[in-house]
Amino acid sequence: MGILAWIVFGLIAGVIAKLIMPGRDGGGFILTCVLGIVGAVVGGWLATLFGIGGDVTGFDLRSFLVAVVGAIVVLAIFRMVRRH
Repeated sequence: MGILAWIVFGLIAGVIAKLIMPGRDGGGFILTCVLGIVGAVVGGWLATLFGIGGDVTGFDLRSFLVAVVGAIVVLAIFRMVRRH
């Protein structure tokens, strides 16, 4: 259940990350969702690795914040790579 929860969190986190960091990234809503999923999964994995998070079995505010921060980081990296 953990990875599925991170994917769902990622969809929502991607949209929130885009609202926090507006801009023209190309790819539209689909790319935003994919970046959000990647960010949430990576953020969840890192949080678990560092002992901050745990398995996601339902809505948890801490896990959701990790997903949003992960999505923001992935979106920022995507913009830096795309710029160069």
